[in-house]
Amino acid sequence: MIVDSLKGFERYISFHPLFEKAFRYIGRTDLLSMKPGDYEIDGKDIYCKIWEGECIENEIPKLEVHDTYIDIHLVLSGTETIGVKDRSRCQGDNIPYDEKSDVAYLDEVPENFINLGEMNLAVLFPHDAHAPLIGSGFLKKAIIKIRM
Repeated sequence: MIVDSLKGFERYISFHPLFEKAFRYIGRTDLLSMKPGDYEIDGKDIYCKIWEGECIENEIPKLEVHDTYIDIHLVLSGTETIGVKDRSRCQGDNIPYDEKSDVAYLDEVPENFINLGEMNLAVLFPHDAHAPLIGSGFLKKAIIKIRM
């Protein structure tokens, strides 16, 4: 997992061959003005999901994991807390995995929490189980999905 600001993401582009293309897309696109939905960047290798709505205030959502994509969660407006737990510490056997949506939900609680403000990001790899959207108030965020 990487937690940084958008400005700091440039130092990580060598970590994955598609990070540079994602970084260029983020830099030249007015993500804040985009409507919620999925946007293709480079076929199925990189795409962007725009999400907006109210954060989850009184409960912690289930941890989710992905096998195919790395997530870059970028807060555009508002604040967000994301619960995290190393996937190797989860009881993941026999959990239904949705290959089309690249997600499985775990009945576990996070061990740690990260707080993101506007233009902060979290890069979550397949070994990072995470529970996003925790907080209060309105949130708009972009999730850049990058194929492993």
